[in-house]
Amino acid sequence: MLQADSAYAPLRHVVFRRVWLASLFSYFGFLINGVGAGWAMTELSGDPKDVALVQGAMMLPFMLFAIPAGAISDTYDRRKVGITVLSIAFLVAAVFVSIVALGWITPLLLLVFCFLFGSANAVFAPNHQASVIEQVPSADLPGAVALGSVGFNLARSVGPAVGGLLVALFGSVSAFAVNAVCYLPMLLAFVTWKRELAKPRFPPEHLSSAIMSGLRYVNNSPPIRNVLARCMMIGVAGGGIVALMPLVAKDILEGGPGTYGFLLGAFGVGAVSGGILLPFMRSHFAKEFHISMGTGIVGVAVVMLAASKLEAVSFLILVVGGAAWLQVLTLLQVAIQTRAPRWVSGRAIACYHAAMAGGIACGSWIWGTVAQQHGTAIGVAASGGALIVVALLGRWLPTPPDSDHANENVADIADPEVMLEIRDRSGPIVVEIEYALDPSRAREFFDEMLEVKRIRKRNGAYGWTLTRDTVATDRWVERIVYPTWGDYLRRRNRMTVGELSTIERVTNSGAIARRVEVRRFLEMLVGSPASAPEHDVGKVLSGGGGLG
Repeated sequence: MLQADSAYAPLRHVVFRRVWLASLFSYFGFLINGVGAGWAMTELSGDPKDVALVQGAMMLPFMLFAIPAGAISDTYDRRKVGITVLSIAFLVAAVFVSIVALGWITPLLLLVFCFLFGSANAVFAPNHQASVIEQVPSADLPGAVALGSVGFNLARSVGPAVGGLLVALFGSVSAFAVNAVCYLPMLLAFVTWKRELAKPRFPPEHLSSAIMSGLRYVNNSPPIRNVLARCMMIGVAGGGIVALMPLVAKDILEGGPGTYGFLLGAFGVGAVSGGILLPFMRSHFAKEFHISMGTGIVGVAVVMLAASKLEAVSFLILVVGGAAWLQVLTLLQVAIQTRAPRWVSGRAIACYHAAMAGGIACGSWIWGTVAQQHGTAIGVAASGGALIVVALLGRWLPTPPDSDHANENVADIADPEVMLEIRDRSGPIVVEIEYALDPSRAREFFDEMLEVKRIRKRNGAYGWTLTRDTVATDRWVERIVYPTWGDYLRRRNRMTVGELSTIERVTNSGAIARRVEVRRFLEMLVGSPASAPEHDVGKVLSGGGGLG
């Protein structure tokens, strides 16, 4: 039996266990495909920049498509989205195998298909990882995220070595064929997932609105912004690790595809070890220190890799570097997933992928260019040196501690009473909340309301102002604008326990201020049909606990 506090406790849940096991095959195929593509480009071109662009082509789609993919994940049925993407990816992989088998592959065509595979992963990854929230309870979420990383690196510990062997014995086409087959277990896992869905209270957002609301949430969440900035910088600095690995095998160690697979396998073995040690490390080190230390260790390992001429030494270096790399990326991802509420979790995870993958894509190009001009060893060492510098930035961009249950949504809030004929698309909606407070606490109230402003805007408000009465100086009015009535109702039901606690702390009776009245208005735009005299024009009556 798996204990509740065990690192493997999430595997108690049948759906998560089934999807997690299927993901091992998916990761296995993806990594073998990467070995085949990297070595194929090494044989087709041999130019360091072209070899580095293989990794860049597979990671660039995360920067381009991850955020729309996150919006799709939060807006539509995640099971159906997963089935659709996996089916398309399998067909693309089958076509790619046919082209390679017929001998039609060129460097440009190889990059195009790498981009297509990367696009499939970019769309599927936020959907897959956001679905974890539905497969395990909140208490098991950090462990489930860590297990996802462990699963990837279990595959990494074996997949590259197998990929290198396949390429050495049967050519790159064999690696590409295995990748195509490995899409099928995950496809079956999503087909058999009986997802239980509560009937939604509101119609889904349009995709463009969902994308904007996700970006607005991230922009108004300083802790998440810090995490994303760290992801981007670590990705840029560390982009040379995997991108230049084929050239490390060929130029520094003077090996072939087997050596390349051996090196990637060593990195994967280290990552699995890092995942096993992660619960112990989390309990003994502060999160920020843990991330900075891990980043620095990876940087030192990469510098040492550039200087190593022996395969055995390089193996040990990559085991240590892989362990630290896994822990850094897992801690950053956990910070995102535990702080983003469920309604925006897919988009928050997508931003994480976009930041990390965009950084890696840029870093691949940067360190590939350095390697092309100054040699492989210099390019790899420069990447490691950059990681050491990035490890020192935690003081200015601290990573927030993991959130507890504060990111869980409060119970459904009743819709306010209305006396107008109002529809979901009616708007704009203006909400005015009047407060009374001691004038001597005005500065304190104003400072606290800046956090309330962030809460309102990240949950859907397009406009926010705070005004003070020029005569009754103890009276303040908070004014919030929403595009439509439907957007306003969604915002009310996006409130999390932590956000509600913050608002109540500032504005509840007996705290800094006291709510006097809540008024809701349907704004009458000049020239609109609703402004005609025959329409019943008036204010929406207050209700719903005064939350705005």
